[in-house]
Amino acid sequence: MPSVYEAFRDSVSLCPSNPFIHIPAAACAQYHDGPIELTYAEAGDQVEQLQLHYGSAGYGIGHRVGLLLENRVEFFLHWIALNALGVSVVPVNGEMTAEEKAYLLGHSESCLVITLPHRLQDLEATNLLLPEALPLVPITDLTSLPAVTTPASKGRPSDDTECALLYTSGSTGKPKGCVLTNDYFLTSGRWYAELGGLCALETGKERLLTPLPVVHMNAMACSTMVMILTGGCIVQLDRFHPKSWWKTVRDSGATVVHYLGVMPAILLNMDADTSDTQHAIKFGFGAGVNPTHHAAFEDRFNFPLIEAWAMTESGCAGAIIANHEPRHVGTSCIGKPSAAIEVKLVDEQGEEVVFGEPGELLVRAAGDNPRKGFFVEYLKNPEATAETWAGDWLHTGDVVRFGEDGQLHFVDRRKNVIRRSGENISALEVEAALSTHPAIDQVAVAPVPDEIRGDEVTACIVLADGFAADENTARDIYDHCFEALVYFKTPGYIAFVDALPLTPSQKPQRGELKTLCRELVQAQNCLDLRDWKKRSYVPGASITAAEAKAG
Repeated sequence: MPSVYEAFRDSVSLCPSNPFIHIPAAACAQYHDGPIELTYAEAGDQVEQLQLHYGSAGYGIGHRVGLLLENRVEFFLHWIALNALGVSVVPVNGEMTAEEKAYLLGHSESCLVITLPHRLQDLEATNLLLPEALPLVPITDLTSLPAVTTPASKGRPSDDTECALLYTSGSTGKPKGCVLTNDYFLTSGRWYAELGGLCALETGKERLLTPLPVVHMNAMACSTMVMILTGGCIVQLDRFHPKSWWKTVRDSGATVVHYLGVMPAILLNMDADTSDTQHAIKFGFGAGVNPTHHAAFEDRFNFPLIEAWAMTESGCAGAIIANHEPRHVGTSCIGKPSAAIEVKLVDEQGEEVVFGEPGELLVRAAGDNPRKGFFVEYLKNPEATAETWAGDWLHTGDVVRFGEDGQLHFVDRRKNVIRRSGENISALEVEAALSTHPAIDQVAVAPVPDEIRGDEVTACIVLADGFAADENTARDIYDHCFEALVYFKTPGYIAFVDALPLTPSQKPQRGELKTLCRELVQAQNCLDLRDWKKRSYVPGASITAAEAKAG
C-alpha cells in the first residue's frame, strides 16, 4: 500500500462494519449530545465525499493544507481525504498565539486552512500577520473551498509522498518542521501492530483510547495508524479528564490506553475505589511515568504501563519499547533495541561511551538505508537536518545508558542534564522528586553557572493554593527532595514564581527557563540553599539558610 489512504481503504473493504472512531461523551459534550461513533464504511463514505470536494478544486501533490480541527472526527476524515490526493497536512494547535500560528502557516507555505467555525476569528487575527492572507474555510461550508492557484504536481501518491508536516515543540528557538512521508506513517503503524509481547493486539477487536493531541506524532503515527492497520477503533479524547477517566475507559470499551508521564501520578492521587480494576485494559502505552509511581499504578489498576522511546524525527522506525519482561519497573527502562535498528551511545565529543555509562542515543535503521521510516528533513533548514543526521546517525539529544542485560534506561534530554562537580544530574529526575510535594503545583529545573561546581541545580516552583512563598516552605520542599535523591541532586536554589515558561504543548521551554533561572539567581530573587547540599545535612533541623551560610 503506497499511502495512509490506501491502508484505510483496505480496512474499509475488509471490515466495513467495525467501528473506526469513537468520541466519548465527555470529549464532545460542548458540541454534541452523547458519544460519536463511525464505522469504517461510514467514515469511508465521508472521506470519499471530501476527496471529491478537494479534488475538484485542484488540490494534490505539492500542496500543504493547515488543519485546525482539534481532536475531533473531522481531523481524521479530512487528513485521509487529502492524503488520497497526495496533499500534505499541517496540524495546527488552536492554543497557539496568533504569532505562533502565523509562523507555522507561513513557514510551511500552506495554501489553505480548514478550521472549526469557532476558530475563524483567531485565524483572521493570524492572517493579519502573514504577508499574504490565507483562505480560511470552516468545515461547515466546504462549498467556499477556493480553487488552487498553483497546479498540483503530476503523478499518483506513493510511499515517499509527503503526508504531514509536524513541528517540534520549539523548547529552544523557532519550531522546526519535520517532513514526514506516507512510509513514515505506515512504518510506524506496522511497528506497533507487530510488537507482540505485552503489547499484543487482536485484529479487529481493539479499542485504543488516547487523550493525546492530534498535532503530535503519537496520536497521528502511533494510535491512528495501528488501529487503521489492524481494523481497530480509535477512541479519541479532547484532552485528559481525570475525574471522568475511568468512567470513559469503561463506557468506551477501551482495551488499550495511551498516556503521558503526569497522568499516572494524577490518577494515583485520586481516592481509591472498588471499581479501579473494573476495565478491559490490556496495557498502557506511553513514556515518562515517574519511576516511583510505576509499580504502585500497576498494582492498583491491574495493567502494565509500557514505557517506550521515540521522537518525531525517528517515528516508530527508530522506536524502543519495554514490551517484554523483565521491564525493570521503577528504573526508567525503555527496553532493548530491536534487530530493525542500530544504536550507539556517545559522549559530548562524539566518542562511544563505556558500556553502562550514560551517553547520547544515536539511532538508525539497520540495512542499506539508515533513514528508512524516519523523518526526511527539517523544512528549509538543511543545516539542522545535516547536524541531526551527522554520520548517517540520528542524533537524538536524549541521554540513555545500557543496563547489564542490554536494555536501555532513559536518563534525560542532553540539554536537560546538569553537570555539577563532575556529576551528571537529570533535570527530569529532580522535577519528578519535587513534584510529589503537596506545596508544588508546577516545577521545572534548570542549571545556572557556578564558578566552583560548574553548574548548580535551580528549581522554579509555582506553589499550590494555600502555601506561602517563604523559607519554611522552601525548607519543607528541600527536605522532601533530600529524602528522595542523593544530596548533590537537590536544588541549590529555589525560586517561587507565578508561572513557568511553557510551550503550546505545556512542556517547559528549556532555553527560556535557563535564562530565567540565571536572571533570578543574579538578582537574588531566590533562596540560596547551596550550603544545605551536604551529605551530613539533617532534614528538619532548626537552622535557617542564613545560619547555614554563616557556618
